[in-house]
Amino acid sequence: MEKKNDYLKYWRIVKYYIKAKYGITQAELEMLLFLKSESYFDKDRFLEFNQVFPWNKNRFDNLLRDGWIQVFRKGSGPRKNLYHLPQKTKKMLEVVYKKLNGEEIATHENFNPMFKRNVSYSDKVYRNMIISMNEETKANKLKKETE
Repeated sequence: MEKKNDYLKYWRIVKYYIKAKYGITQAELEMLLFLKSESYFDKDRFLEFNQVFPWNKNRFDNLLRDGWIQVFRKGSGPRKNLYHLPQKTKKMLEVVYKKLNGEEIATHENFNPMFKRNVSYSDKVYRNMIISMNEETKANKLKKETE
């Protein structure tokens, strides 16, 4: 039996959920996913990858201000500041991977802002997809357990 590599099947739903839950933009999420494997980076490395995103001169400063990236080492003289991803960011990115690997997305308003009462039409559509995704995930887990 061929193993399915469909981790990205629900990428759009997971991405929307992460953006809603953590209040970040798609470009910020994608930048953090890139920086995850960089351990430490300087602003030049950030700006190098930033070129592939829609222009936003404040992206670096916003991520720094909001605590998604932090100064690891202050620069002095010819040495530049070095940055890293704090635990907050690592935990958020871990949630992304867990959801893509089949962990259910919360459907209670205390854990998922998309399930609050007064939300946009888009949130309502996505939460219906989350419910469907969770049902499929449960069915797949049961199927694997009975095989």
